Amino acid sequence: MLTLTNTSIDRVHAMAEKEQLSNASIRVAVVGGGCSGFSYEIEFDDEERDGDQVVDTGSFRVYVDPMSYQYVQNTIVDYVESFNFTGFHFDNPNAKRTCGCGSSFGV
Repeated sequence: MLTLTNTSIDRVHAMAEKEQLSNASIRVAVVGGGCSGFSYEIEFDDEERDGDQVVDTGSFRVYVDPMSYQYVQNTIVDYVESFNFTGFHFDNPNAKRTCGCGSSFGV
């Protein structure tokens, strides 16, 4: 399962409100690239696709395609604001190596 912290859920709500999206859901995906081999993508998406794993946060749904799910299973998504990095941070126990900001990883 993929878990979102309360801070990340609040940030998604704030972004959806800014974009004037009601009942917005998000999609989390893993794509090739980044300094460690793979990187995370997160975007608004209200359409569940065949094979998606669906996580219900209680206020919106998170869709993850089957290929991505194998890489993000048991990952915790947080939203971090610091001097060095501001954004969604993925604490991924499947990653063998990560970049400094946590947006890229390798297995």
